[in-house]
Amino acid sequence: MTPTTGTRRRGQYATTPARRTQIVRAALAGFAEHGYERASLRDIAARAGVTHAALLRHFSGKEELLLAALAQREADEEEAAARIMAAGTEGPAVLGAVLADEFADPELQRNWMSLAIAATNPDHPAHEYFLTRRERMRTRFRNGTLRTAYAGADLTADEKVVMVLAMLDGLRVQALLDPAQDVLRLLEIFMRTVIAPAQGEMPDADAE
Repeated sequence: MTPTTGTRRRGQYATTPARRTQIVRAALAGFAEHGYERASLRDIAARAGVTHAALLRHFSGKEELLLAALAQREADEEEAAARIMAAGTEGPAVLGAVLADEFADPELQRNWMSLAIAATNPDHPAHEYFLTRRERMRTRFRNGTLRTAYAGADLTADEKVVMVLAMLDGLRVQALLDPAQDVLRLLEIFMRTVIAPAQGEMPDADAE
């Protein structure tokens, strides 16, 4: 092995994590703009500034890239929630602040909803992601950065999280039908009245 070859290979491997992140970010943009079905690997490669062949050296295909993009989106949301709370935003208002950019982009909303609906099919590559997403959201609302789900006399903490996820899906539809409606304000009110603790409510330790 010549020194030149060794240097080139070390450099190639050193940039692999950064290159993968670059491709995943490009995939997020491509899926948001075109949806999963219409997005192409060649378009994503072009957005990332790599060749189609280079993309396939990092990811086996669109299904693997979709799962990586969904994981990145979730990590971004978690980071944003922590940052927003660190800035002093109260718990019930955090979720709306995290989702503000998404709700401001109707095409992103449509593509996300289309993906979520398609993923209800057990054969869809994102089916398992959406099944486990509920559990991850439950953890965030009860133990993670959001920490706003408490058990009450009528609803468990887990049931409240189910209601939040259902509310979010419904608000996405309403925002698309009536863009003038301030749905994030409604979400904050919902979070204050249903998720945030009322007098006498406590975290549901038995639901861990």
